Amino acid sequence: MKKKIIFFMPSFEGGGVEKNIILIANYFVKKNPYISVITSSKNIKKKFNNKINFISPFNRFWDEYGRIPKYLICIFLLLKEYKKDKNFHVFCFQGNIICLIFCKILGIKIAIRPNSSPSGWSNNIIKKFLFSKILSFSDLIIVNSLKFKLEMKSKFNLKTKFIYNPLNIKEISKLSKKKIKFKFFTKGHINLISVGRLVYQKDHMTLLKAINEIKDKIKIKLLIIGEGDQKSNLFSFIEQNNLKKIVNIKDRIENPFPYILKSEIMILSSRFEGLPNILLEALALKKFIISSNCPTGPSEILDSGKGGFLFKVGNFKDLGNKILIYKKQKTKCQKLKKFAVKRLERFDFKRNLLEYYNIFSKL
Repeated sequence: MKKKIIFFMPSFEGGGVEKNIILIANYFVKKNPYISVITSSKNIKKKFNNKINFISPFNRFWDEYGRIPKYLICIFLLLKEYKKDKNFHVFCFQGNIICLIFCKILGIKIAIRPNSSPSGWSNNIIKKFLFSKILSFSDLIIVNSLKFKLEMKSKFNLKTKFIYNPLNIKEISKLSKKKIKFKFFTKGHINLISVGRLVYQKDHMTLLKAINEIKDKIKIKLLIIGEGDQKSNLFSFIEQNNLKKIVNIKDRIENPFPYILKSEIMILSSRFEGLPNILLEALALKKFIISSNCPTGPSEILDSGKGGFLFKVGNFKDLGNKILIYKKQKTKCQKLKKFAVKRLERFDFKRNLLEYYNIFSKL
């Protein structure tokens, strides 16, 4: 009998990692019928194959709380599974430290998949020490870019396996064709879009400052799709700088692809990432990319600038200048985009899912 596998993801928040766990779990269950998912997010069940054993709290009480309570309730659910049947491995996508400690105490084999570069927190000496020591007890660490792998080795001396995110181009294309009523973007303008949580990591303030810097130089429109704790700060900046006519913030939606399809440029302004799915998805819809050169992912996706523009993290003047260059050099930019789209073959859907399954099976 094949080993039971439990996917551990306490909180689904609409990011790239959520898309990946759904793709991977749904692929695994085609090859192994003993697949379970533990999460506090009951509303996500419909996204998973109905053959998957979906384990969540009885009610949605936990939806109102932050990550830590959700981690704890999911650990409790994992313990209940352990009491029923000890014959399983864990594939952890969130709450790596808590889940890893729990599994090691009980002697459960665990693979973890960190979601973003440690650059976001590794400057804290205590965190760096604790994380490096605890993560070393994992049976397998999977990261989603080569530079991420190199960071984990240089900063923590941790061995990892890197597998690119599986990109389902056909599904993205299909979803992008859904009809929407959206009249914000305007012909004759450079129509920009940015999709991501409105949090410190994504640094949308740098993007707004860049727009404010160039608003009188070119005709431009910007749509931001996302939710998060920085939302009020962003709205205040828009109000104070009279950007209402050219900047629109739309709450996170399940299918952003029709909006991306109507845009011209995808902008990522993050301080750090892992391998940002949104850039791959935008390229799948043949959109030009302007991204911060943050650790890790964007530079790897764009081949160090051969497939799009990279700007210095937090430098709104550099970002604004890159938008102006796009306006002046559209022919050159089309060639860069064409190169980046061709390079999407690295993220082949079936190949990378199979690699996930094969390497996890070796546990």
